[in-house]
Amino acid sequence: MGISRDNVHGLTLAVSSSIFIGTSFIIKKKGLKKAGATGTRAGLGGYTYLYEPLWWAGMIAMIVGEIANFAAYAFAPAILVTPLGALMFACECFYKDDIFFSSAVLAHFVLKEKLHIFGVLGCVLCVVGSVSIVLHAPQEKPIYSVKQVWHHATQPGFIIYTCIVLILVAVLIVRYVPRYGQTHMIVYVGICSLMGSLTVMSVKAVGIALKLTFSGTNQFKYFETWIFVLIVTALDTFNTAVISPVYYVMFTIFTILASVILFKDWESQNGSHIVTELCGFITILSGTFLLHKTKDMGNDPPKEPSGFKSPSHLDSSSNS
Repeated sequence: MGISRDNVHGLTLAVSSSIFIGTSFIIKKKGLKKAGATGTRAGLGGYTYLYEPLWWAGMIAMIVGEIANFAAYAFAPAILVTPLGALMFACECFYKDDIFFSSAVLAHFVLKEKLHIFGVLGCVLCVVGSVSIVLHAPQEKPIYSVKQVWHHATQPGFIIYTCIVLILVAVLIVRYVPRYGQTHMIVYVGICSLMGSLTVMSVKAVGIALKLTFSGTNQFKYFETWIFVLIVTALDTFNTAVISPVYYVMFTIFTILASVILFKDWESQNGSHIVTELCGFITILSGTFLLHKTKDMGNDPPKEPSGFKSPSHLDSSSNS
């Protein structure tokens, strides 16, 4: 199956989004370091970074990346766009307290931070998995009006999925957040991932409406378009800034599931294409977890076992 023109556009936007967002973390880190050298660090409550042009350049890069990610969903199916978010892990930083742990390509070249062999392997796995998904991604059915998206969204299958998501989120918020919210990140990650899958479907609908409107067919005269806009605005509350492979995995799984139910992306594909896409997704997950689990490797100097004395120490002891 060849790659359609819309999929190429979506692929280009998705990759550009990952590059811009990943680059933004590196640029902002350089800005924070530069600002911290002349004033109070951001982690200690300082605001000198707001006067640092590098930090603002990073913010602009992030905004451009988010816009590109939004536009990508207007052209390509979520099965293609969402997993490519792993490329962001291959070029961004992992945040912990006020310290950034950079574990991939840009940090290696720009910040001169060590990229060990497992980091290289993680990056390679992310790229290989992404290529597998790109080459076997389904071609999206042509959509000529936002009313078509609304028709899909009001089918029994997607309504049932939406109800299940809302019930699970309500249970997590009412029952588990008060008990485990402060100790188990998975509670909040689960809420954001479930609601995120609905947000992406609404974002895709709004993106399609904008694309058709710019093509000359105004979609904002339909009330369905404004309902999708309101949903995106309301569900944006559940976005998370946690850069975690657990969140990435759960968000991607639920988003792909929602897309399959809503747009029936896999209807035109045979078993081999579906299996190849799943293998590509698993390969990306492996690379993502490898990057995360080994991000600190090589940062700390090796410690000698307790009770061990180096030969030079023994020599100095014997001489004395």
